[in-house]
This record gives sequence, C-alpha cells and structure tokens, in this order.
Amino acid sequence: MKTKTTGLTLAFCFLATAACFAADPQMGTWKLNEAKSKFAPGRPKNTMVLYKDATGGKVKITTDGIDANGKPTHSEWTGKFDGREYPVTGDPNADMRSYTKVDDRTLNFTAKKGGNVTVNGRVVVAADGKSRTVTTTGTTGTAASGGRAWQRGDFVAEERGKKFKNIAVYDKQ
Repeated sequence: MKTKTTGLTLAFCFLATAACFAADPQMGTWKLNEAKSKFAPGRPKNTMVLYKDATGGKVKITTDGIDANGKPTHSEWTGKFDGREYPVTGDPNADMRSYTKVDDRTLNFTAKKGGNVTVNGRVVVAADGKSRTVTTTGTTGTAASGGRAWQRGDFVAEERGKKFKNIAVYDKQ
C-alpha cells in the first residue's frame, strides 16, 4: 500500500511539473500573419519564430525572416527572461538582447547594437494561446557603426533618425 501511494505521488508530481512547463504560452513555433500585421516601410520582418527550452533554465529563440531588401535572415538568442542582456547572432541591428517577463503571457524586450538601444518591444500572447502580437518601436540608423557602408555614408540620410513602429501578429503552429 505504501509503495502504491509513493508511486502515485511521484507520478502526480512529474505530471504536474510537465504540465507547468507545457503551459508556458510563449513556447512553440509562431508564423507571421501578414494580413493582420503592420510594418513601417523598409523594415525587416520575422516570418517564423521558434521558442524552445535550452539547458540551464534558458530559452532559445530562433527567427527566420526577410530584411528590407527581401533577402533571407536568420538569428538566434539564448538566455533567460530576467532582464539581463544576452548575445544575439545573425541580427544586423543587434548584438545583445534582453527579455523581461511581465506575466505569463507578456514579455518586454530591448535590442542593442554596440551598447545603443535599437529596438524596444513587447510580446503578448492572446488568452486562448493561439496568437501573439509583437509591437516594436525604435529609430532607424541607431545601430553602432561597424561596417564600411556605414563609414562611407551609403545610408540614405533621411532614413537615419526616423522613428518606426511595427505590429506583427503571429499564429501558433
């Protein structure tokens, strides 16, 4: 009898733990719903985003999309939703990103390049868990100079310093 009780208790604990992790509404694959989204002209967009568990209590976020010229992009970030900066790779507008968990369905984030803030944003998962809205704001041309094109001044002057706001809606896959 004691063995059955102990076994059932352990099984219940494992199931409860698994249910808690599975219930995280941020996790999973999200596909851009362009019809419901609004992007500032010339801004890159992430068409597919994947949130998955990583080692050490971290989360890995992988994005695929297109840049302002229609070329494919791919970036990766691994970190915790603790407000601290973690490196991001593959994003020409950021080398560090931080996420802060506001509640179970809301994250705030900041992207930086060379120590300068390039984008601020908020990710909100709908109550039904089937969609999410990512609102991003920033100013064009705020990334730290780092390439020859920047040094040569190949960027259109009127594009620098222009504020933008994007609203991207994603559907859970």
